[in-house]
Amino acid sequence: MLGGVWEIGDVRVTEIVELTTTSAAHWLLPDATAERIREIDWMVPDYATPDGKVHMTIRALVVEDEGRRIVVDTCLGNDKQRPVESWSMRSGPFLDDLTAAGFAPDTIDTVLCTHLHVDHVGWNTRLVDGAWVPTFPNARYLLPEPDFRHFAPDGPGTSDGMGIVFSDSIFPAQSQMELFSGEHRLSESLWLRPAAGHTPGSSVVWLDAGVPAVFVGDLTHCPIQIARPDD
Repeated sequence: MLGGVWEIGDVRVTEIVELTTTSAAHWLLPDATAERIREIDWMVPDYATPDGKVHMTIRALVVEDEGRRIVVDTCLGNDKQRPVESWSMRSGPFLDDLTAAGFAPDTIDTVLCTHLHVDHVGWNTRLVDGAWVPTFPNARYLLPEPDFRHFAPDGPGTSDGMGIVFSDSIFPAQSQMELFSGEHRLSESLWLRPAAGHTPGSSVVWLDAGVPAVFVGDLTHCPIQIARPDD
């Protein structure tokens, strides 16, 4: 589904929404109880329901800058076995939505994963004739090296779940992959900065195109974290 479209200086950002759910927040943010959410009047209705449940969205952002098309985070993907029921073996219209918005996969020149959790790498690949192939055949894939080393099958943070993610969403795109570490400039307006904590290599995308902006990845998950940053 096409989400918001923002003009930030000379840069255009288009949101493609793969999935939105509404649920209690305390499974992810233990202190974000329904009572505390209801105390913040601007949370409802855009970010929460009147009974204190929050809207959580999995999205990709397409950044158009200096003639380039950069996809920031690639959501969940289709046909992939995942531990969360609503995330598993999906057959959603993400690629159709992306194409309808004017961004056919073969027109994307850069894919950036802010970190390597399952909901940020899924559309790196798609299933074709029983094999995983890169979804974006003409793109270079930028992945944070600290996450790659940590979560890879021989890394200290490996798990059965991450092994599956690497096998279906990362290794099949390795021929197009470039690992980055620390600050990394994408263009005159865009650069990556490390924001470790959520994962070892978690990064944010800074934009300075006359008007500053930042794409936070999972540095925050819900606006209540902005309202109560010390909790």
